[in-house]
Amino acid sequence: MAKVFVFDHPLIQHKIAYIRDVKTGTKEFRELVDEVATLMAFEITRDLPLEEVEIETPVSKAKFKVLSGKKLGIIPILRAGIGMVDGILKLIPAAKVGHVGLYRDPQTLKPIEYYVKLPSDLAERECIVVDPMLATGGSAIEAIESIKKRGAVNIKFMCLIAAPEGVEALQKAHPDVDIFIAALDEKLDDHGYIVPGLGDAGDRLFGTK
Repeated sequence: MAKVFVFDHPLIQHKIAYIRDVKTGTKEFRELVDEVATLMAFEITRDLPLEEVEIETPVSKAKFKVLSGKKLGIIPILRAGIGMVDGILKLIPAAKVGHVGLYRDPQTLKPIEYYVKLPSDLAERECIVVDPMLATGGSAIEAIESIKKRGAVNIKFMCLIAAPEGVEALQKAHPDVDIFIAALDEKLDDHGYIVPGLGDAGDRLFGTK
């Protein structure tokens, strides 16, 4: 079964609180999402493999550990997932970025795929699928299924806020995908929104209604 990591770092909790605030405007919302994504990326990359290399300092030569060159891929779920990409790239700028476009049918709440563009060497990469919200889990499940069909085998999912229902659904559908969450909320309401949540992440990122 997939592991679930809920972040308890004070900086993340602080920033998530202001992300939730209805008074937070578009500019500040974007900046906060970007900052939280960077902080989460620091932790989600904790198990990246290292190798020793010899480096000459101004004083002497010695062996030090550097990243072994494992390839990474960041796969945002459009459109809201785009808001998290730059924050991750600040730490791992060499990562390739793919995109999976999904929209949620307002009647059935089921995701419908409309766009996919991914790195060609997906099977060789550790893929981090990102979306600010994990509500019903439908979009995350569909996006991960989509990249698995195209060769991805090593996948993690990262979101800002999740509902227990979405976590359970994602674990059931993809037990091999670990889930990284900044905040785990109470429940979903009758419309499929996370409570207390933050509203519609896409609308708040891009200033749409």
